[in-house]
Formats: sequence, structure tokens, C-alpha cells
Amino acid sequence: MGVLNHLSTLLLLLSLLPPALSHVVERFSDVTDCETFFLEGTTPNLPGILVGGKVQDQNRYKPICQKYKKTYMFATLYDTTNMIPVFSAYTFTGVGPSGTRPDTWMIEPQLDGGIEPVMGLEKQGVIYTHQAVNQDYDEYGKDKKVNKGHLFPKSFAHQPVNQDSTFTLTNAVPQLKTFNEGSWGKMECTVRKILLKQCLDNNGQPKAYVLTGAVPSVNNKLNNRVNIPDLLWTAYCCYNSKKKEWMAKAHWGDTVPEFGPVVTQTTLKHIYHGDTITCSECNSITVTIEILLYVLNVILSLLP
Repeated sequence: MGVLNHLSTLLLLLSLLPPALSHVVERFSDVTDCETFFLEGTTPNLPGILVGGKVQDQNRYKPICQKYKKTYMFATLYDTTNMIPVFSAYTFTGVGPSGTRPDTWMIEPQLDGGIEPVMGLEKQGVIYTHQAVNQDYDEYGKDKKVNKGHLFPKSFAHQPVNQDSTFTLTNAVPQLKTFNEGSWGKMECTVRKILLKQCLDNNGQPKAYVLTGAVPSVNNKLNNRVNIPDLLWTAYCCYNSKKKEWMAKAHWGDTVPEFGPVVTQTTLKHIYHGDTITCSECNSITVTIEILLYVLNVILSLLP
């Protein structure tokens, strides 16, 4: 009987452990479905943050395989010190019917000791010290003239269930309202049209790999907790089956009021200083890396 009691206790404890495929992981490559959000499974290199797929400071930066309703939807590298994402990576596969926007955004339970392997709503009585919460935005956003700004936009998600998954605060940064709804929003609309028309796979279906990220400010915070970034950037790469070539482009913009600088863009032509090299002369990974390196050089020059 003693052995059976010990065995029952062990089985009970094992049942309380989180699943092997954890939502917050050490590497994006730990989850096969998560790797698919990066072109050929290759993550960007961010000096001091993410190099060769390995997080440099694992206490601060957390790779999240964003899981919603038992499905991995996109990937995020989250900065628990600044309480904003470094970037979100996602695949664009077209747009479907638009669902309603939720009143309350979700959070990531595992960042603050939870064991649930899916995003969910905040729990009453839990103090969240490693991520932003709705109160940060809802009570203090008006004073700073910011709102919740998606990195993976709802308008880029295919079906309502995919759209719902973007409403997690680990996929949001405080964005100046005029910037979010102004030049940045216009850029997103323009890029979406390009992806729908030009990023077509061999079956004629839309498909593109997109990375969108933020550069934190030195000390501009929402509710003395959540960093308000100085700059947002996005880069995409896709294959154009009609032209039989790969294409890539990046955009970035300072998060300033609308009368400030507009969102900037670059292509491979700018990267190669006017040379005639095209995406068809590069392999897909090279295209993405070159675009990202160009953007990241700009970003790193702005870091304190």
C-alpha cells in the first residue's frame, strides 16, 4: 500500500506540471510549429539580445510561442524589463472576414509564474511584475497620448480566430495615438495591399514572412512601468511566383506626433547602394538578413 500511495502522489504531481511544449520557451526552435513563423526557421540576430537563435540574457528576454485555442499563431521575443516585445514574427496568408475587437486584451500567464500554456485574461489578485497589463494602458494611456499598438496587426491576420490571438499585450507597445492611426497605420494598409497582390506562392496564394519590432526609449514610461518606444520597424520577405523572384522591404518610423517625420522605407537597392542586384539573385534567407541588418544598424545607432 505504501508503494501505491507514493506512486499515486507522484502521478498527481506530474499531472500538475506544465506541458512539455511550453508556451514560453528557451529557443523558438524548441517548438516546430513556432519555427514556421521565421523564413526557413532562421531568427534574426540582435546583438546582445538574440544571436544564432539563442537568447543572450534569458532572465530578461523571453521567447514566446503565442498559443491561442490550442494553436500556435505567431512568435514574440518579449523584454520583461521594459515590458514590451522586442519583435513579433508572423506569416501573412491573406485576409478573411473581420471579427469584433475585444474590450480586454490578454496577457501571458507563464511570464509571471502561471502554468497555463496559452494566452489568457488577467487573474484577479495576481500581481504582474514582468509584463504590461490593461490597467497600464487604460488608466494612464490618455495622459501620455498613447494606445495599445499591435506589432502583429489584426488586419494582417487571416481568420477571426487568428485576429483574436493578436490581442495580447505581449504583442503590443504603447504607441502615440496620432502615429498609430496616422503614418504607421497608412503604411500597414499599403503593405497589406502589396502582400496580397505580389507575395504569391506557387499555388497563387498570399504568403509572406513578416517581422515587426520596437526600439525602447531611454526612460519614457507608461505608469512608471511600461517603456514607450522611440521607434517601430517592420520587414517582410516573400516569393513572387509571377515574377519568379524573392522580394523584401523594410519600413521604420519614429514614434512622434503626426507632424514629425513620416515612416521610412528601404529596399535591396538602397542596401546595395544602387547596384542592380535583385532578390532573384539571392537566396531567401540572404534577402531577409540583408534587409534586417540594414534596419537593425539604424536601430542600434539609436540605442543608448
